[in-house]
Amino acid sequence: MPLFLAAIYGLIAGIILCLTFGTVFFALIQTSIERGYRSGVQIAMGVVASDAFFIFTAIFGTSFLPQINHFDKWIGAIGIIFLVILAIGNFLKVPTLEPKTHADDRSRRRSNLKYFLKGVALNALNPINFMSWAAIAAYLRTKGRYDLSEMIVFFSMSLVGVGATESALAVYANRLRRLLTIKVIHYINIATGLVFLGVATKLLWEEFLK
Repeated sequence: MPLFLAAIYGLIAGIILCLTFGTVFFALIQTSIERGYRSGVQIAMGVVASDAFFIFTAIFGTSFLPQINHFDKWIGAIGIIFLVILAIGNFLKVPTLEPKTHADDRSRRRSNLKYFLKGVALNALNPINFMSWAAIAAYLRTKGRYDLSEMIVFFSMSLVGVGATESALAVYANRLRRLLTIKVIHYINIATGLVFLGVATKLLWEEFLK
């Protein structure tokens, strides 16, 4: 397959994968409304970093990962705890119409790192994300007959699609703030918390109760 087509297909795949109403989507929208689009973009960059790791693993295998008994269970448990904490935080959060500002560069850098790591964690602790990239990689190898260079181009453009789409969502969500009221933002917080709880419950069922 020509590299140009691999790039186009990869870009489309990245955009489509962003437009699912999961934890990252709601966290991105909520953060951009409450903290400004820059914080939302940091979440998007965290998601891209996490996806890049997933893609590397899907292409080159998992031999470099630590061989820990029940590793998937540990990851699932951490994900459940993390999502429940986020859900409780959303339920208790006091809504505001003004984005939080930072007094100095140091606090701004700390905040950027916080939201970057939040994006990494939200994306990494949901097993569905890794399975999606692994399934795409397997399909490209078998049905698509992609060689390594085509896969690298495809997935590189997928990451561009993910980063660009989620950054655009952050910018446009931030612009919605002027149309919102305290009551609406409170409902957004509750809805986002319910999404986090729902995904945590799904993980609990699939990893420990099923």
